[in-house]
Amino acid sequence: MKKIIFLILFPIFSNVSANAQNLNPKDSITLKNVSYGKSEEQLIDVFLPADRNSKTKTFVLLHGGGWQKGSKSKMDYMVRNLKNEFPNYAIVNVNYRLATAESPAFPKQIDDITAVFEHLKTNESNYKISKDFAFIGSSAGAHLALLYGYGFDKNNNIKAICDIIGPVDFTDPSYTLNPKFDVSQLKNLVGGETTYAKNPDMYVKVSPVHYVSKKSPKTIMFYGEVDPLVPKTQGPILKEKLDKNKVYNELYLYPSEGHGRWSKGTTKDIQKKMYDFFRNNF
Repeated sequence: MKKIIFLILFPIFSNVSANAQNLNPKDSITLKNVSYGKSEEQLIDVFLPADRNSKTKTFVLLHGGGWQKGSKSKMDYMVRNLKNEFPNYAIVNVNYRLATAESPAFPKQIDDITAVFEHLKTNESNYKISKDFAFIGSSAGAHLALLYGYGFDKNNNIKAICDIIGPVDFTDPSYTLNPKFDVSQLKNLVGGETTYAKNPDMYVKVSPVHYVSKKSPKTIMFYGEVDPLVPKTQGPILKEKLDKNKVYNELYLYPSEGHGRWSKGTTKDIQKKMYDFFRNNF
C-alpha cells in the first residue's frame, strides 16, 4: 500500500520547492524536477536514502554535451550505479541552463551550480544531508565540476571530484594551435567571437587548472588518448598541477579510447577505479 500511495503523490514532487514538503528522514525519497531557479532549465532530481542524517554525504552529477546540449537524463545510468554501490549516500542530478549563441555557458553555468548548492543549503533541515559533496562530471560536465570545485567553492564543501574526459586547460597549445578550436569547441563556453588571440585572459578564466591550490578537492581523472575533442595532454597537465600542490589525485589514460562510448572492458575498469576512489576518499 505504501508504494501505491507514493506513486499517486509522486507528481506533486515535480516542479515544486522542496521546502514546501515534509520529508521523513526514515524514508527513501525520490524528488523529480525540483526547481532551483527561475528558468525552466534549472531543475534537479534529488535521491535521498532512508535513515539519512547530518552525516549523509551527497554525489552531485553534471552531464556533458558541449555546454550547449544534453540533460540530466544522460546521467541516469550513473544514478542507478551509485544507488547500488553507495546506498547510504544522497544523489543530486543537475540540469543547468544550456549555452546559446546569445548566452554562452560561462559564467551562467557556474552560477547555476552555485544556485544548486544554495538550494541544498536552504533545504538542509528538510533534506537531512551533510555539507560534504562530491562531483561526478562527464565531458563539459566534468569541466564544470573541476572549474567550480577548484575555483568557486568558497566554503570548501566539495571533497572529491571524478573527472571523465573533462577539458582542464584551454591555454594548452593542443587547443590554441588547433585551427578548428576557436570556432568550433569554445564558442559555446565563452562566446563565438571570443578567440584566444583576442582574449587570452578569458581562456585562463575558464580553465580549471589555473585555480588549483593546496586546498583543491581530491581528484580522479579518466581520458582516452585518441579523443578527437579533448587532447590527451589535458589529464597530464592537471595531474602535474595537482601533484605540485600535493593534492591527492589519480589519472588513467586509455590508449585506444576516444571521447566516451568506450569498450565494455574500459567502462568496467573505470567503474571499479571510481568506486574505490570514492570509498577511500569521500
